[in-house]
Amino acid sequence: MENNISIKDSKKYKITVIFILAVLLLAGFILGNSKGTLQVGARRIFEVIMNDDGSAERMVIWNIRLPRMILAALVGVNLALAGAILQGVMNNPLADPSIIGISSGAGLFGIVILVVLPQYQGLVPIAAFIGAMLAASIIYILAWKGGIQPTRIILAGVAVSSLFGAGISGTLVFYSDRVHGALTFMNGSLSARSWPEVGTILPYTIIGIALAIIFSEKLNILILGDDVARGLGLNVERTRLGFTALAAFLAASSVSVVGLLGFVGLIVPHSIRLILGNDYKYMFPASALLGAVLLMFSDVFARTVLSPTEIPVGIVMAVLGAPFFLYLLRR
Repeated sequence: MENNISIKDSKKYKITVIFILAVLLLAGFILGNSKGTLQVGARRIFEVIMNDDGSAERMVIWNIRLPRMILAALVGVNLALAGAILQGVMNNPLADPSIIGISSGAGLFGIVILVVLPQYQGLVPIAAFIGAMLAASIIYILAWKGGIQPTRIILAGVAVSSLFGAGISGTLVFYSDRVHGALTFMNGSLSARSWPEVGTILPYTIIGIALAIIFSEKLNILILGDDVARGLGLNVERTRLGFTALAAFLAASSVSVVGLLGFVGLIVPHSIRLILGNDYKYMFPASALLGAVLLMFSDVFARTVLSPTEIPVGIVMAVLGAPFFLYLLRR
C-alpha cells in the first residue's frame, strides 16, 4: 500500500498518465477520422487535412469527420471538467451535471427554444446557460440551511432534475408535432454536427480550462473540509458558488450543441481520482483528456457498430454510465 501511495503521489507518474491519455486522444482522433463507409488510412488523413486536393476523402474528413471528432473532444472536456468540479465542490463521487439537475435546467431552456421558438435557435447556448444557472440557484436555495452541506445539494439536485425533466416532457407533449426535431437533442447526439457547433463551444472550453487550472488550488483547499478551508483563509461559500457557476457554464455549453448527454461527468473524474488521487492540479488536465477520449471512442462505436444506422452517443454513454453509477452507489 505504501508503494502504491508513493507511486500515485509521484509527479513523474502523474505526468506519465497524462501523456498516455494524450496518446489515446491522438489514437481516437485517427480512428474517428478513418472509420466509416469510406475507409481512410492514418497517413492519408493528415494529407487531406493539410492539403485540399478535392478528393472524396478530403470532402468526407474535412466536412464531416474532422469537425465531429473535434466537437466530441470539446464536449467530453467540458462535461468531464464540470463533473470533476461538482464532485470536488460537493465532496461526493455521485455528483454529475446530469444527475444533480444542471443539465436538465439547460436542457429545458434549450428545448423551449428549439420547439417553441425555433426562429431563435441561435439563442440556444445563452438559454441553456440561463437554465443551468437557474437550476444551480434553485439547488442552492433548497440546500441552504445555515450553510451548504454536500448531501443536501445532492438530494436537492435530484428533485430539481425531476422537476425540469417533467418540464421537458410537458413541452414535448404540448408541441408533439415538433417532437422529431428535439429527439436528437433529448438523446445527446453528434450526428450532423459540423464546424458551426465547434465554433460555438470552443470559447467555452478555452475559458473553462483556463479558469479550472488557475483556481485548482482553491478546490484542493475546499476538499479538505469547510472548517479547515476557512482556517486557511478561504471564503468557502463564495468559492463553492463560483465553482458551481463554472460547472454550469461548461455543462450548458455542451448541452447547447449536442443535447442531453449524461454520465461523462460521473465516470471520468471518479476514474481519474482512482488513478491520480485528489490533486486538482493534475486531475483537471487528466479529466479533460479522458473525457475527450471517452466521448470520441464512444461516438466512433455509436456510428459504426450498426452501420449504416447510427446510434445517438447519449445512448452509448447511458449503457456505460448506468452500471458505473450503480457500482458507486453500491460502494
